[in-house]
Amino acid sequence: MIQVRLAADRGRTEWGWLDSRHTFSFGEYADPSHMGFRSLRVINDDRVEPGAGFGTHGHRDMEILSYVLEGALAHKDSSGGGGVIRPGEIQFMRAGTGVTHSEYNQSKTEPVHFLQIWIVPDKRGLKPAYGQQSFDRDAARRGFVLLASRDGREGSLQVQQDADLWVTLPEAGEERRLALRPGRHAWVHVARGQASVNGKALSEGDGAAVSGEDGVTLAGQGPAEVLVFDLA
Repeated sequence: MIQVRLAADRGRTEWGWLDSRHTFSFGEYADPSHMGFRSLRVINDDRVEPGAGFGTHGHRDMEILSYVLEGALAHKDSSGGGGVIRPGEIQFMRAGTGVTHSEYNQSKTEPVHFLQIWIVPDKRGLKPAYGQQSFDRDAARRGFVLLASRDGREGSLQVQQDADLWVTLPEAGEERRLALRPGRHAWVHVARGQASVNGKALSEGDGAAVSGEDGVTLAGQGPAEVLVFDLA
């Protein structure tokens, strides 16, 4: 079974310097029918104006990933983590017992476009942590690259949840498949471009919940950038 969540149906926050689209309920956007999928709680599709950003604020008991599509995002947090994230990199912050952080557009002239992803951990009260690393975009053009996982395998970031996050960059006419073990579920998010997911055509910003299937089959319909969450 596959259930599509169209980009146009997402929630939206507009603050002048910020244009944010919410796949699931977040902030002032509340929709009881879209509170997350399995342990995946938030996918925010954020565009931030040059020099602007989120001032210091707090989180706790959440695994937070940032994925930059365009531009550069500057991060700083109270655990000592910090850096500038650019396309081809993935950043992780474990809020755990509590952390404050800020995120700003590094550029004074160009906007930044990024995804902020929250995963609910399977343990509360963990020590805050930070991680940032690049991934092989050429490998993602050939298949799936693992960005985050419970065990940190294949050089991925380690998250405290039975969840794998994969990225792939198919071209038009290319098809690739990610197998799902029995009882697993997937959420697919088309970050850029167009791709079909198990026969369903999706465009930029669209998402899809996949359950009761033995895999996710993606077919590019032009250059695309697709995230796949393999979830318990």
